[in-house]
Amino acid sequence: MQEAEAVETIQREMTVFARRARASAGRLHPELSLVSYTLLGHLEESGGCRATDLAAHYALDKSTVSRQVTALERADLIERRQDPEDHRVHVLHLTDAGRSILARVTESRRTAFRRRLAEWPAEDLERFAEYLERYNAWTAP
Repeated sequence: MQEAEAVETIQREMTVFARRARASAGRLHPELSLVSYTLLGHLEESGGCRATDLAAHYALDKSTVSRQVTALERADLIERRQDPEDHRVHVLHLTDAGRSILARVTESRRTAFRRRLAEWPAEDLERFAEYLERYNAWTAP
């Protein structure tokens, strides 16, 4: 396979992957888009953060994050709390419902990945994981 053909195949397959991920997130919870799932995961990992931090971390437009945050608040999956060190700032945190939904969706996604990769040899899984980490670690100059 030529380099140009390989890059085209990677682009096509990553697009298919993204479409499937978006579709499965919507099936698992109608109010939980792939972006919402990602934001909830980040809030869990970080212990809470500002909406502007989410936008910066994921290189998303502030208005996109604002819409997602509003939807997640309406669904009672996140809440705003005043920052104890700077009362002008509000920090987003998962609610108990948000933690519960995130845990269920995460487990469903893990199960789907395990099923899909069940026949892969361990060395292929390790290599694939390394390639994905390397791909996602790249930052634009």
